[in-house]
Amino acid sequence: MMKKYDFDSLIPRRNSDSVKWKRYPEDVLPLWVADMDFPSPPEIIEAMNDRLKHPFFGYGCNDDELLEVICQWVFRQHGWKIKPDWILFVPSVVTGMNWAVQSMLQKGEKISFQTPVYPPFFRFADYAGAEALKIPLVNSGERFLIDFDLFSQNLDENTKLFALCNPHNPVGRVFSTSELEKMAEICLKKDMLICADEIHCDLVFSGNKHIPIASLSEEIANNTITLMAPSKTFNIPGLHFSYAIVSNPEIRKKMESTRHGLVGHPGLLAYSASKAAYQFGEEWLKELLRYLEGNRDFLGDYLKERLPAIKSFSPEGTYLAWLDCRTLNLGGDAQQFFLEKAKVALNNGKDFGVDGKGFVRLNFGTPRSVLEEALDKMKSAITGKK
Repeated sequence: MMKKYDFDSLIPRRNSDSVKWKRYPEDVLPLWVADMDFPSPPEIIEAMNDRLKHPFFGYGCNDDELLEVICQWVFRQHGWKIKPDWILFVPSVVTGMNWAVQSMLQKGEKISFQTPVYPPFFRFADYAGAEALKIPLVNSGERFLIDFDLFSQNLDENTKLFALCNPHNPVGRVFSTSELEKMAEICLKKDMLICADEIHCDLVFSGNKHIPIASLSEEIANNTITLMAPSKTFNIPGLHFSYAIVSNPEIRKKMESTRHGLVGHPGLLAYSASKAAYQFGEEWLKELLRYLEGNRDFLGDYLKERLPAIKSFSPEGTYLAWLDCRTLNLGGDAQQFFLEKAKVALNNGKDFGVDGKGFVRLNFGTPRSVLEEALDKMKSAITGKK
């Protein structure tokens, strides 16, 4: 198959104001924070260059064409028919989640979410004066599953919001229709709002399909705030553009009433880049997914053949791998071991909750040569230790 885009070449990033590449010394390979080492689609760069030709950068406003482009993208990719007036622009999904929580919850109420999970989930409750209710996913040895009895039994009448992460960061699950239906049914029965972080929704591998939980029914949609973005998909997180999809007009009204002074709008270049991404980035995304799936499989095979002491969970989506290093007996801090001994920077599993102790998160959104070099360094560090 003819390839149009190059994902194999590593373009130096240390002088690009990249937090990923500047946090650690130059002898450290960074496979941690969730941005990829691939250039964004050229159409995005061209769109921003075209916008820069205009010499004014005043306050922006909603772009009706962009709203339509988003609706078309969500329908093409996920089969969900949404309307432009359901969309609220916001600089990031984390900001959007905080916005939703602070708009919809009263102090002292509870937010539930499934652990291990992306670290900002633990702070949503704090910022809103709410209480966090952590419900652990079940490690089956091959993948992480939902214990629905545990899910339901832990929720009390004071639990008013369920924060869903799907595709799940860090365990890589893409929840099935039946799993989503059961979660949504429990939330409706408990009168509990759903706030869904679906930022990785476009990064799903063959054999899996992302189903927006709000697309299951009109009743579920009316009880759901969905957060999506082109940022992970097209590697443009630093441009700060995402959006909330809210079909319920009362929820939209509540959110808009709390926006002023709390939530800003994306910048002008973010509008141009995001529109170009959704209009012209589909072919690039298809090639990216093939490459990422190859990296995922390379990582899994490498660990099975050369590092069997590290247990991996093959991600169904995202470019993030959740690695169980507990049998290595590294004192519960595998991240520090690999940073010091292998010169490879990973995310510490403890940051994703207490059930992440002994785990690390590895970002395989990088040229395969970099991934292989990092794994070789990790293998040498373990062998040297033994």
